[in-house]
Amino acid sequence: MDGIIYIGNKGVMNYVLAVITQINNEDIDTNEIRLKARGRAISKAVDVEEMLKNKFMPELKLKEVIFGTEEVENNEGRKVNVSTIEIVLSK
Repeated sequence: MDGIIYIGNKGVMNYVLAVITQINNEDIDTNEIRLKARGRAISKAVDVEEMLKNKFMPELKLKEVIFGTEEVENNEGRKVNVSTIEIVLSK
């Protein structure tokens, strides 16, 4: 699961730093980072990608964006569709 960052409730900078750490980590041989988010966190994933490309690592390239839908069971036991995004960045 190296190279995958799951976007959730933390602040944008936490995820930006996680990406920078993974890219600069010599123990992990990865040229690709995947940002995965669903639901309300999708906009945060886009913010992380934009902040990385515009402020911290302009050499990063947007390789691929994958949109999808997951079926999740809510608190009432009903199945609901939740949008997902996967942003693939490469060096």
